Amino acid sequence: MNKVYPSAKAALEGVLFDGMTIASGGFGLCGIPELLIDAIFDAGTRNLTVASNNAGVDGFGLGILLATKQVKKMISSYVGENAEFMRQYLSGELELEFNPQGTLAERLRAGGAGIPGFYTRTGVGTVIAEGKEHKDFDGKTYILERGIVADLSIVKAWRGDPSGNLEFRKTARNFNPPAATAGRICVAEVEEIVPMGALDPDKIHLPGIYVHRLIQGTHEKRIENRTTRKKEA
Repeated sequence: MNKVYPSAKAALEGVLFDGMTIASGGFGLCGIPELLIDAIFDAGTRNLTVASNNAGVDGFGLGILLATKQVKKMISSYVGENAEFMRQYLSGELELEFNPQGTLAERLRAGGAGIPGFYTRTGVGTVIAEGKEHKDFDGKTYILERGIVADLSIVKAWRGDPSGNLEFRKTARNFNPPAATAGRICVAEVEEIVPMGALDPDKIHLPGIYVHRLIQGTHEKRIENRTTRKKEA
């Protein structure tokens, strides 16, 4: 089955609607599905709830959707490196549901696995635990976290084949696979589409059964913070 679409706009045709929930891959500036985010920006879809580790940076990635107020709520772990994200949150313009990184990854994985919730010790005794069910196991207190099921997943991989099998590189593998499985529809963008059979089965990080649509495009290679040492005399 060929899942390849000619563009991000075409791949999102008939999928977007106001008020939807989107699970987006990415970690810092690594593995951000920027082409699909640009297409959501162009479509003008609003009142979005977005589950993502962070929100890119100002003017790139999810940052462009924040700048146009298309995002109503973020479910995230990290607010840094994005001044507009911080400004909107602190001014009360943006809803924010904070999650420890491991909890967010597990919430996405659980949603994709059909698990409605799980207990974790992470966050017990902090603001993270407020309003959540507490339960003791073996003399220790845990809180209940709900799995995340999104209307749409958008992810970015290194390589993919026409059937949607994906291979990620290094840090891009952190949140992209669990984000992909959490969506009712998953659209992936890749740097390269290879022929069927070209991917080593042992190196496929996300089976094509989770991917519904696929695009290839040109991607930026950004560095979040460049640190250099002065030349010695």
